[in-house]
Amino acid sequence: MKYREREIQSIPAAFVPILLMFAAVCSLPGVRCLAAPPAPANIVDATSLHGKIMCGYQGWFRCPGDRANMGWVHWSRDSRRITPATLTFEMWPDMSEYSPSERFAAPGFIHANGQQAYLFSSDNAGTVLRHFQWMAQYGIDGAWLQHFVVDLPGGPSQNRYPSRLRVLHDVAEAANKTGRAWALCYDVSGTRSDQICEILTRNWKALVDGKMTDDPRYLHEGGKPVVQVWGFYANNKHSGMAPETAAKIIDFFHQPGKYSAYLVAGDDWNWRRNADPRWQAIYRNVNACAPWNVGNYSTDSAGIKHASTAGWAQDKKECESHHQLWMPVVYPGFSWDNLQRKPPGSSTVPRRKGQFLWEQFHALSALKPDSVYIAMFDEVDEGTAIFKVTSDPPTQAHFVGYEDMPSDWYLRLVREAGGRLREGRPIPPQIPIQP
Repeated sequence: MKYREREIQSIPAAFVPILLMFAAVCSLPGVRCLAAPPAPANIVDATSLHGKIMCGYQGWFRCPGDRANMGWVHWSRDSRRITPATLTFEMWPDMSEYSPSERFAAPGFIHANGQQAYLFSSDNAGTVLRHFQWMAQYGIDGAWLQHFVVDLPGGPSQNRYPSRLRVLHDVAEAANKTGRAWALCYDVSGTRSDQICEILTRNWKALVDGKMTDDPRYLHEGGKPVVQVWGFYANNKHSGMAPETAAKIIDFFHQPGKYSAYLVAGDDWNWRRNADPRWQAIYRNVNACAPWNVGNYSTDSAGIKHASTAGWAQDKKECESHHQLWMPVVYPGFSWDNLQRKPPGSSTVPRRKGQFLWEQFHALSALKPDSVYIAMFDEVDEGTAIFKVTSDPPTQAHFVGYEDMPSDWYLRLVREAGGRLREGRPIPPQIPIQP
């Protein structure tokens, strides 16, 4: 790839090696050539996980007529049709900024003003780029791309892998165009324990052999590519992980050689209370811990729900005593009534116009974490999304909006709180900015 001379002349000399590295990466197999370099002043340092505030990115939505041609995947439990009875998501994305090529009409769903309602497909390079542009605009350092083991070659839904691989390439390209960082997060949900290690490690080898981790935007720590494995859970119905399987995965990523990686464990919020010595050995042998706190809350005397954060200080202390990075997980609220076919409002952890999320950042202010995982960027199935969601969804079914707050409100909250964390400024108990 060749950059125009005037572009190179306008960039400080210190950034020329970065551009040359971009050019080299474009010649590697499986990596797409980039149209233009990101603005140098806005490039996130991808050589370290430290100091990063990143979002989980599902990238799993599909629509009829997109490149995948798999139907309404993750929008409906019936990929062939989408109706109020088949919905599996809780929040309707704000589609006002998406281009016509990114909008897919949802038959039968109409907004209150009579306008046709549209949804997006994650298997669309323009949509992925749009999401990463929002990350850059609102000060989010990048994304943990969810890579579901059930969708990988050898898994029960391996027919989805070509589409998932396209999304991976789109994420890499969008990260390069916007100066964001990105890394894989393998999610083992729904995979048998005896299959997890083989499928996961085979895929990692293939991606490393394909030069994925040579991408200058792929996140590294200590010279090693970073990878997260979600599902280091004991006795969890969604995770088939057994301690023996977890040990094999750790041994694989810690072996010398080109497949070695800095391993982040996505584990249970109460991991320290697990009395099984096998699991405690697992927790002590990963490089970083990201205890999954979504759905972990308490209710005060007034009936108001608050995210449970009392254990965070001890989590941090425990990790640091074993020279591990503690990466807390924060979330804006929760709801999965449509996904679980529950009565409307029965599963909701209310957002309280952002105060639920803000309280978690306030708690982190005193702990000064070195990295934060935000769950999630685009997870509308379980109502944890922070990207642009409308509070004026179609009227044909039950949806949870942003309580009449602006569609970018949670992006703005993350920008404000993230900036304060990075700069060491206190985060007050109440939201200091106005809608």
